[in-house]
Amino acid sequence: MRSPFAGIAALVAILVVAIIGYSSVFTVQQTEQALVLRFGEMVGVATEPGLHFKAPFIDAVVSIDKRILDLENPSQEVIASDQKRLVVDAFARYRIKNALRYYQSVGSIQTANAQLAALLNAALRRVLGEVTFIQVVRDEREALMRKIRDQLDKEADGYGIQVVDVRIRRADLPDANSQAVYDRMKSERQREAAEFRALGGQKAQEIKSKADREATVIVAEANSTAEQTRGAGDAERNRLFAEAYSQDPDFFAFYRSMSAYETGLKAGETRYLLRPDTPFLRYFTNPTGKAAADSAPAAKP
Repeated sequence: MRSPFAGIAALVAILVVAIIGYSSVFTVQQTEQALVLRFGEMVGVATEPGLHFKAPFIDAVVSIDKRILDLENPSQEVIASDQKRLVVDAFARYRIKNALRYYQSVGSIQTANAQLAALLNAALRRVLGEVTFIQVVRDEREALMRKIRDQLDKEADGYGIQVVDVRIRRADLPDANSQAVYDRMKSERQREAAEFRALGGQKAQEIKSKADREATVIVAEANSTAEQTRGAGDAERNRLFAEAYSQDPDFFAFYRSMSAYETGLKAGETRYLLRPDTPFLRYFTNPTGKAAADSAPAAKP
């Protein structure tokens, strides 16, 4: 019969072996790298994912993220070279390239973010302080971001960190300055609009004056042509009258008298008190328009 102490000893031995085996292995995830430390000194680095071994009880494993990490920096006020204040909102992307140096210098993501934020703000002030406002917001923005990244990467190398990218999300004037700039731009546009309206009014007046002058010239030329035509018509009429008079003076005198009667003796408009023997009414007393003495036949001798 086996002793019960043998079974207990076997269970204890199995438990000890399991504990030692569990303490001898560790797992590295796909997104991690691990430092193996023995009494605070690094004895190995595990960068490949999977199962790895270590000395039980005396080795410690520190997992460090090897993905690209984000650094969100609060908005900072920067003075450009033309003395304009800018509110700059920037962020960075970085990864840990030297796990041991990173662990010895900062040790955690929070500490690394604080150190990098201070370095990023210093790089922003150095680089943007050498250029003008227009260069920051429009002309050289890409080149400036690369320059800031290079400076930040150089300084972050001492922490075992590689800066992958730096981006300026927004670079604007402060709110008070933005309102002042907006008001100045608005005033400038209103002034330009007033100038355009004044130029338009002047041009319209010039066009109107030119049109009035051309209309006056055209009317004057038309009146001159009309007078010339009227004068030619009157001359032609007088010529015809003269020819008619030379052909038959009696008929011409009769026609002129009839026209004078029609014009001067309109019904309801004019009253005349004349003697019947007045020359104007000679055709009323004698159809030939001659006096009675003139119309009587001459006496035979």
